Amino acid sequence: MTLLTTWPESGPETVVRRTSEPAEIAAALAPIGVRYERWPVREDLAPDADSDAVFSAYRAEIDRLTAAEGFATVDVVALHPSDDDPGFAEKAKAARAKFLEEHTHDDDDEVRFFVAGSGIFYLHVGGEVHAVLCERGDLLGVPKGTTHWFDMGTRPAFTAIRFFHEEDGWIGTFTGSGISLRFPDFDTITGQGGA
Repeated sequence: MTLLTTWPESGPETVVRRTSEPAEIAAALAPIGVRYERWPVREDLAPDADSDAVFSAYRAEIDRLTAAEGFATVDVVALHPSDDDPGFAEKAKAARAKFLEEHTHDDDDEVRFFVAGSGIFYLHVGGEVHAVLCERGDLLGVPKGTTHWFDMGTRPAFTAIRFFHEEDGWIGTFTGSGISLRFPDFDTITGQGGA
C-alpha cells in the first residue's frame, strides 16, 4: 500500500499527516513541487522482468513522459533477492548505503516509476519530513535541489524505471546532516524487519 507520512523535522514523535489515498498524496506533495502519479500496473509483467520487457510494457508511458519533460536517458534498475546469488546480501547493503544519507541533486530531478516492489523516499522540505512509501504503479518526481534520502530496506526487492535530464545519471551532493538517522527506516515502516 502506498503511504505518505509527514513529521516535523525535529523527529517522528508527532505525525502531521498519514494517508494512503493517491489523490491526497498528490495534493500534499504538489505544494513542495513533488510529482506523484499512478500509472497502470501490468499484471502480466514478472516482478523480476528484464529491462527489455519493462521497456516494452511501459513504452507508451515512457515516451509520453520523456517527450513532455525532455529526459535524455531512461533506464531500468532492479534489485531482487536470489538464492542463486550468494553475494546478494553484500550487494544489497552497498546499494542501500549509497542512498541512505540526506542529499540533493544539483542538476537533475530524481524521477522514478516503480514497476515492482517498493522503496521509501524521504523528502526534507519546509521544516517537515515526508516519507513516501512507493509501490508498484507509483511514479515520484523529486525536483532538483530538494533535500531527500531513499531507503530500500535491508532485503531490497524492486524494479524501477529511472528518468534523467543529464547523461551522467545519478549524482548526489550529500548534506552531512545526519537527519536520516532520526526517522523510521523502510523495515520499521513496512514492518518487514531485517533479514
